[in-house]
Amino acid sequence: MAFSGGAKRICNKLLSCGGSSGRLYHTSICRRAFFSQCRETPRTSVPCNEANFLHGRFIFIRRFSVEAPAATDQMNLIKQLRERTSAPIKDVKASLVDSNWDIEVAQKELRKRGKVLASKKSSRTAAEGLLALAQSESKVAVIELNCETDFVARNEIFQHLALSLAKRALLVENYSQQVSGTFHVGPESLEDWTLNLEHPKVNGETTVQNATTEVAAMMGENVRVRRGFVMSTSLKGVISTYLHTSPQPGLGRIAGIVSLEVDDGNCQLDALQRVGSELAMHVVAAKPLFLTKELVSSDALQNEREILKSQAESSGKSQMAIDKMVEGRLRKYFEEVVLLEQKFIINDAMSVKMVLDNLSKDVGSPVKIGNFFRMEVGEGIRRLEASDGTAPIAQAV
Repeated sequence: MAFSGGAKRICNKLLSCGGSSGRLYHTSICRRAFFSQCRETPRTSVPCNEANFLHGRFIFIRRFSVEAPAATDQMNLIKQLRERTSAPIKDVKASLVDSNWDIEVAQKELRKRGKVLASKKSSRTAAEGLLALAQSESKVAVIELNCETDFVARNEIFQHLALSLAKRALLVENYSQQVSGTFHVGPESLEDWTLNLEHPKVNGETTVQNATTEVAAMMGENVRVRRGFVMSTSLKGVISTYLHTSPQPGLGRIAGIVSLEVDDGNCQLDALQRVGSELAMHVVAAKPLFLTKELVSSDALQNEREILKSQAESSGKSQMAIDKMVEGRLRKYFEEVVLLEQKFIINDAMSVKMVLDNLSKDVGSPVKIGNFFRMEVGEGIRRLEASDGTAPIAQAV
């Protein structure tokens, strides 16, 4: 460049930064400034043409200026775009620079760029996240929304999406899979649902797939809906829930849900809800796998029996003694995995079965557990990605 004074220094600085794409961008700024000066100073003796611009033979009469806002205005624009999109500051600033500080254009380009990056990150493991729970009088819906880090799980936009998904699941009546009142909702059916989001940064009617892509673009991580479950109960009963590590109502990392059924629909529901909430907490802490001993799967029982027999045989005792040892240890196994046989976490002098017997006396009508299940964020997720897409879940069948 052969510009004089400040114009020369500024243009050389612009042309030396940002790599090849940056030089092309800033060259266009210099070119616009060059021909703008031509229009403003028509009496100059130097012809205003491309050759003179390229060879730097034009001398500015007025001070050269770059079409960019002042530093204070730039910071305000960065702040505004950051608030609109929640995108990383680095991406926000780059988008504004590329769009010549036009915030509307920058916002559109940032969303396009974010969605492209989100699609590239969709294959990355997302084992963090939250469970969102929504409940009516006779039904509970739980949705697992995953992300890559617990930092994103704490974001209000991510949490709003999770709660919206749970509320939407509560409205759906037809489910493809049913197990004793518990319905599984797979990710394939979830993606086509329509959501009505009501957050300042993500609002309006959209599909679940578009909503998760939008949030993934904002967060800069893989965000996906992994699974959902809905439990319903009869009119003569209650559903109680408990969420562990809950950042706000309806959200948590571990969920325990228990339905209690009673013969007399006019009994004290408050007592049922109180004990039901304690049992839901028990399910989270004790991790039962089966409701009764009769419901323990034959495969699980056979596998445990073989392990216990092998351990007993190493003692060198007689076959009769070994058989007694195996049966004794099987009873211990039932106390560990069967809900009704477990020691109640609030009072370990009682079993869960005894708690139900006492509750039945209090309300004056037989009470039983109709169903239960326990969910935890990320459980079995690595096995899920490497197998047939089924996830482990503790539930009554």
